[in-house]
Amino acid sequence: MSGHSHAKTIKHKKDIADAKKGKIFSKLGRLISIAAKEKGGDPTTNSALRMAIEKARSVNMPKDNVERAIKRGTGELEGAILEGFLYEAYGPGGTALIIEGVTDNKNRTLSEIKHILDIHGGKFAQGGNVQWLFERKGVITIQLTNNQLPITKEDLELKVIDAGAEDVCWSNDTLYVYTKIENLEKVKQNLENQEIIIESASFDWVAKNPVRVGEQKTKDELARLFEALDEHDDVQEIYSNLAA
Repeated sequence: MSGHSHAKTIKHKKDIADAKKGKIFSKLGRLISIAAKEKGGDPTTNSALRMAIEKARSVNMPKDNVERAIKRGTGELEGAILEGFLYEAYGPGGTALIIEGVTDNKNRTLSEIKHILDIHGGKFAQGGNVQWLFERKGVITIQLTNNQLPITKEDLELKVIDAGAEDVCWSNDTLYVYTKIENLEKVKQNLENQEIIIESASFDWVAKNPVRVGEQKTKDELARLFEALDEHDDVQEIYSNLAA
């Protein structure tokens, strides 16, 4: 992987404190449902479902909401037919974007995302033109300040590498741990067995070669685009090749 400055920008998501919980719960409910639909409702054998449930717990989503979302995914409860989507796009300054989400109407979502891109200086890319700029990785985040163990940054890095991580990078007191997709659960379990507190674990698109944007105008345009995309009900994650 090239450099480590992209850690803060592999995802562009608003602070949970600034978002409406109802909207967050709705998005997470869809994420849980699509995971259950694709690989079953048992989180012990469905890693995507397990991570979606962990994400829901981290924002105190009620247990009943989680269980209903699982049942909608497995067909035990009636609900809209959900599909996952991945769109490739360019933002202001030629920034490469991958937009992932869940929808009950792909045509509507496609039209609405296109409109957001149009008014914020972006456009859709042809399939494959953007995706090759990224790698699918397991990503674990660890907050040094959340861990009660008397441990230095250097010691934590060594523990993470010994646990099977491919790469690591720091952003202030946050450690980003990168793994192969198939090794994410093993690395996570190895760290938890050492009583290391993990903030999050997910499968992400990580830019191979992050780029910097120099002009403040372009930075502001990108910030507005990310915010508009994040506000869309169907969008789950936004990844870019923008360096921190």
